[in-house]
Amino acid sequence: MDVLIVEDDDAMAGALTAAVESAGHHAQRLSRGADALLSHRNFQVILLDLGLPDMDGLDVLRKLRQVTDVPILILTARDDERSVVLGLRSGADDYLVKPVKLVELLARIEAVTRRAGRAGGVPQEDIIVLEDVAVDLNRRTAAKGGAPLPLTATEFELLALLARHAGSVVTREQILDALWGDAFLASSRSLDVHLTGLRAKLQKPGFIINVRGVGYRVEASGA
Repeated sequence: MDVLIVEDDDAMAGALTAAVESAGHHAQRLSRGADALLSHRNFQVILLDLGLPDMDGLDVLRKLRQVTDVPILILTARDDERSVVLGLRSGADDYLVKPVKLVELLARIEAVTRRAGRAGGVPQEDIIVLEDVAVDLNRRTAAKGGAPLPLTATEFELLALLARHAGSVVTREQILDALWGDAFLASSRSLDVHLTGLRAKLQKPGFIINVRGVGYRVEASGA
């Protein structure tokens, strides 16, 4: 399992890395919140300190929760009730106060990953059919009424993402993160261009709906 450690204290980061690797996992340490936002997609668990040099860890947590369900454990010296409540309500899976026993930390990591595994245990469909649009996730092709759609690679990724979440809103941040790996620095203009191209090729008004100020939703019934 790949574990991301977001911690600016060298001694603490070293101890955490050693503990995680002693349990057979791979660990990478970053010291800045901005770097964590760029790299989070490569990890199955995140250990997040709140006192980071470039931004507050709670802000990092909130931004991560806009784009990922990966288990996040807060590991911090802040032990006041307000910080604990804010951390958990902002989406942390667990909250540990320093100094923490490394055996307990490893047990908590195992617990949150087990929960995440159970929640994500539904197998993904290979082909998604929405009205007359079929999206083949394995072959990376799409068709409308049986005729192939000439989509670019990015247009296909965008359609596949929206199709997987048909009926639910996918935020702009989630789309930018999934397609470009950078939800908070990537230009949303790129998304607008690809979305316009996808809609033009689909020729299905009302199929991809704008949810003002939030994102987009495919509104279609499954076949």
